[in-house]
Amino acid sequence: MAKAMRTQNYVTPSADGIAAAARAASGQGLPPVERWNPPFCGDLDMRIARDGTWFYLGTPIGRFELVKLFSSILRKDGDKYFLVTPVEMVGITVEDVPFVAIDFEAEGEGSTQVLTFQTHVGDFAVAGREHPIRVVRDPETGEPAPYILVRRNLEALIDRKSFYRLVELGAHHDHDGARWFGLWSSGEFFPMIPSEELEV
Repeated sequence: MAKAMRTQNYVTPSADGIAAAARAASGQGLPPVERWNPPFCGDLDMRIARDGTWFYLGTPIGRFELVKLFSSILRKDGDKYFLVTPVEMVGITVEDVPFVAIDFEAEGEGSTQVLTFQTHVGDFAVAGREHPIRVVRDPETGEPAPYILVRRNLEALIDRKSFYRLVELGAHHDHDGARWFGLWSSGEFFPMIPSEELEV
């Protein structure tokens, strides 16, 4: 089920208009969207698929620079996602989470290990207290889906190839009174799977 679904009340503002306003507001670094409080103008026919592909009017947005620009003005309030500029705010649909972590680098070992993730839009996040990793299990298959907090309250789904690599770096550790298999990064342990499930 897609998140941020609303009554189909698509608005007049176009992706080009939003992009122009975003460019005008952009300086160095990410725009301070959490400090902007423009009027809500309704929903834009824009969707982020689970694989990170952005769609506008049902068509994939092929320009990386445009996707990166839109991602820089993305904000999540509650369970809903918005593109926010100083002059307007429009709702968009996000099927799962807005980003996909497509790669990572690991430095160190054990509890001193540091994992740095890269998203498909060029963000970097060092897993730790400020950028925690969480794992959600599919209620039917039990298959784990790992996520990392990238910025503000926006997460990235860690892609399958990266997850398989992460499993090779995992360790068993006591966490909240139980034994878990998980990951160390920046001195924090992130549980993934109960150790007993991995016992032969």
